[in-house]
Order: sequence, then C-alpha cells, then structure tokens
Amino acid sequence: MPEDPDLDLRLVRYFAVVAEHLNFGRAAAALHVAQPALSRQIQRLEHQLGARLFDRTPQGSRLTDAGRVFLPRAHDLLHTAREAALATRAAATSGALTIGYVGDLVVTPAVRELRRRHPDAEITTRHLGWQEAHALPERRVDALVTRMPLPFPDGRFRVDTLYDEPRVLVVPASHPWAGKESVTLDDLGGAELAACTSTATIWAATPGSAARPSADDSFEDKLELIADGHGVAILPAGDRRPTLREDLATIPLEGIDPCRVVVATRGTDHNPLAGDFREIARVWLAPAA
Repeated sequence: MPEDPDLDLRLVRYFAVVAEHLNFGRAAAALHVAQPALSRQIQRLEHQLGARLFDRTPQGSRLTDAGRVFLPRAHDLLHTAREAALATRAAATSGALTIGYVGDLVVTPAVRELRRRHPDAEITTRHLGWQEAHALPERRVDALVTRMPLPFPDGRFRVDTLYDEPRVLVVPASHPWAGKESVTLDDLGGAELAACTSTATIWAATPGSAARPSADDSFEDKLELIADGHGVAILPAGDRRPTLREDLATIPLEGIDPCRVVVATRGTDHNPLAGDFREIARVWLAPAA
C-alpha cells in the first residue's frame, strides 16, 4: 500500500496562488519569489501528489483535471491550517478577552461580573462605531454585543440572543403625532423605508423633502434632518440618544417585529472566557422586568 503523501502547506499555498493567476510570472510576483523557484516548488508538489497539476499554454497555464480536483481541497487545507493556528493561539492566550459593543448598548454589568469571576484575566472593552462593525471577524474583539442584523455573514459565528427590544418612531417634537401613546406601521402609509445594512435603524424621508438621509450620513446628522422635518426614523426603544434632544420625540411603534440584542462570538474560538461572557451576558444584560 503506498504511503500517504506528506504535503508541505507552503507548496499548497503556492499552488493556490498559481491557480488563481493561471500565470507563473504573475503568481511569482504575488508571492515575491523568483519564477524558476516557483516552478520547481510546483514540480515538488506534483511529485508528492503523483499527478500533474498544470498544463503550460502560450497564454499562460491551465489546470489539469487533477488540478481542478485538488484546488478546492487545497483551499480547505489552507483554511483548516489557519483556523488551527488561530485557535491554538487563542487557547494559549485564554487569560485575555476583548469585548466590543456598539451604539448606546451598555455592557458594564456583565464585564464587571466577568472580572469578578476571573480577577487575573486581562478583560478589556472597546466601543465600536458603525464603520468598525467587522472587528469580530477581523479578530480585533473576541465578543460583540450588538443588535441584529449583523453586518457580516454569521455562518462561522455563534450568536446568542440576550433580549428583544420593542421599537419606537422618532419624529420632530413639532410633529402632530408627538405625545401620542403609540402609532402603528400602517400609520406611516406609503413612506419609503430604508433599513440600514449594519444597524437596526430604519430611516424614511419626508415626501417632497429636498434633504434626504444618506447612507454616508452619521447617526447625529440623520437626527438633525429629522429634527428639521426632513424625515423620521424607527429605532430600538433602548436607544436613548434621541431622548437627549428636546427637538425630537419618540413614540412606541406597534405592528413591527422587535429588535434582537445579541452577543456574537467566533464559532472556532476555544477561549473559555468567551463562553463565560456569553453565559454572564444572558443574565446580567437582560433588562429589568
């Protein structure tokens, strides 16, 4: 029975880059190696596998049938190796945890309890603006307390619901609805609603208004437009920022799904502090009954 090939991951990475460019010269430039050296490394990999992976053509190179079969497996090997290295590094530094949180959400009670349980751990917090929403997948934070929807694909993340928030309508203080006990989504009629992709906020411009909230506007700029009568917003009831302005009014909104507040962690993270924080957050961050 032939021996299993002992693959060199460096050669697998070289193969993946050549397969991406289908040109040894461009691949060598991307890898910062000499083209003859790259060709020799691919030949070494082909020898280890016992199969030719590329055919040379006047236009460059193309994958052989064996190369096409190997390519997705090569990507899987490289991804698994990277995840193994990151998980091992996280386990080696499991005495540290960085907790991210967004907007107006408060994590202090859960962080305080986590520090009480792990007095020797290095536990830090980081407030994130909406532009920094990818801090969790980029590994700049280890846990993220936020509102749905997540601004990144959640397939590789564990997402635990902490609680649901009702929603409110934010209008100018001079609006006829200001002071009402509640309004419904149907009351908005045909208003064109625009949901943000990275936050739980929904905006609507006032029909006929020359000024309209833009995706590039800051949250404060959008509130300014609302106060000036150019739009309305639907926000989670827990977001108290509009209540700090006397020229804005918030009204309970019925007929719309509540907003979920969640804690997200990486699914491949073996840091025990992350698991402890999830458990603590579910208890300590839930709103008082």
